[in-house]
Amino acid sequence: MRKCVTERDGVGTPHERKTKSGSEALQSLMRLCARAEKSSGDAMRLMRTWGVPETERQGVLKRLIEQRYIDDTRYAEAYTREKSQLAGWGARKIAMHLRQKGVASNIITTTLAHLDTDEMESKLKDKLHRKLRSTKAATDYELKGKLLRYALGLGYEYDVCVSVIDKILNA
Repeated sequence: MRKCVTERDGVGTPHERKTKSGSEALQSLMRLCARAEKSSGDAMRLMRTWGVPETERQGVLKRLIEQRYIDDTRYAEAYTREKSQLAGWGARKIAMHLRQKGVASNIITTTLAHLDTDEMESKLKDKLHRKLRSTKAATDYELKGKLLRYALGLGYEYDVCVSVIDKILNA
């Protein structure tokens, strides 16, 4: 490994930060991808932090994709399933995070099209019921505003949020 700029490790003593070559990065990413799904954006970000030369990054990524260690479609499907079912996120928040992970727009659109809107609405309803129990508000208007901000923060569409909140408050 080649050595790079010295940094401080937080204690006050400098240490050497090591950079990786393309082959070392390939081996490291193969191990990482074998344990957990990674997107192509994740791989590029890791290689940048490892100091892999720009000229070698695309070659490493190409080999990872060819050997099916990285598949953005598979990653997007798994990420969407996890965030919608376990975290209760809406499509907008999932799409934003996938874009940040470097997943292509056409893959995001295709993946989000497979989401079950009734199931997502049910998740939102459950989350809003829980939030309603812990939310304090002086007026119904204030309560509705707090619930709406919470639901929008979860990444749901405005119309869906208003509809579900009205159902909850009028029940």
